[in-house]
Order: sequence, then C-alpha cells, then structure tokens
Amino acid sequence: MIRILITDDQRLMRTGIRGLLKDVADFKIAGEAETGEEAVAACRRVDFDVALMDIDLPGISGLEATQRIKMRFPSIQIIGLSEHHSGPYPLQMLEAGAVGYLSKSCERYELEGAIRSAVRGERYVGAEVAKSLVSARLSGVAGALDALSQRELEVMLQLSRARSLRQIAEALSLSPKTISTYRTRVCRKLGVSTDVELTHAALRTGLLNLATI
Repeated sequence: MIRILITDDQRLMRTGIRGLLKDVADFKIAGEAETGEEAVAACRRVDFDVALMDIDLPGISGLEATQRIKMRFPSIQIIGLSEHHSGPYPLQMLEAGAVGYLSKSCERYELEGAIRSAVRGERYVGAEVAKSLVSARLSGVAGALDALSQRELEVMLQLSRARSLRQIAEALSLSPKTISTYRTRVCRKLGVSTDVELTHAALRTGLLNLATI
C-alpha cells in the first residue's frame, strides 16, 4: 500500500485529489495538511511514502516544507503539485528535493503515474511543466529569479507577502539579522531597493499573483 500525504491550503483541492485517487487499489490517503508546518509535523507521526506538496501555503512555503521533510525524512518522496507550471517554481522545487512536479490541471493518469514513479525513486515532470522548462532553457530566458538560491527565493516569497523580518525569522527558524542579510542579497541580485519594488518584481516574474499577497 502506497501511503500518501496531501498538502494544500484549499480543502476543496484536497477533497478533489482524494476523490481522484480513492479508487486506486494500492493507494491510501494517510494524511492531509493545510500548511507546510502541518506537513512536516504529519511526517513525524506517519511513515508516508509520497507527499503531494502545494507551493503557495500559509506560513512556510512548499519549497521550505520540502527541504525540511527531505532533511528529516529522506525516504519520503515529494511531488510538487501547483497551479504554477512555468516560471522559477518547477526547477526550484526539484532542487529543494522533490522527485516530481505537476500542474494542478494535470490529468488523473499523470498524477497516478507520478506517484508510482516517485515510489520507485524516479523523477516525473508533467508534460505541461516539461514543455515550459524546455522552452525557457532553449530560449535562454531562465528568468530574473534564477540567480536566487532556494533560501533567497523563500525569503523573497515571505517579504512579498508583507511579512516582517521577525515573522519570517520565526517561520524559517533563523535570526532576524540573518533574514535581513538574505533580503539585502535578494534586492542586490534583482536590482531593487524596497519591499514594494520586491513585490512588483515577484508579480512581473509570475512568482506571486495578486491573490497570494
């Protein structure tokens, strides 16, 4: 039996995923989480085989949650499942430790295939995502955010959501001084100087949309 964790802040989405997979004989939805923190905590309680991970989550993002889970529970295979099939997200999620990445608009067969591939330790990237990645690389347009490290991207996400340095430090288990240093690096790399400009940069690159601010 393949034990699956669904992490998404939208109950309707979690219900939909559960409904898609309920008839697969060897799949068991063994847990659900609304936030990245809840996902990490759930992995302490249950020996999951696969975790389906959204990226836009309250608190720490799916990127940070993926890193924490892979650091503490390396046997759990993580699949990014997001509405973002282009931009920096897919590559950043894979670099964070995910074994696969799918768009939320994927077909059921893709989701099932990705889960089975993950259990075998094989990488699986959905067709829509793969097309976007290849297109970006062939055109030479990796995006302004490619220069950011995973931690810098995480800090940028938090800052773009109007969170204070102290709030970010608490969420990421770092000191406010360290977060300030990351902020400085992000601003320098992106050529901005204020948090407002940082948010605009996130919007322009597709990293953040108006619904997530």
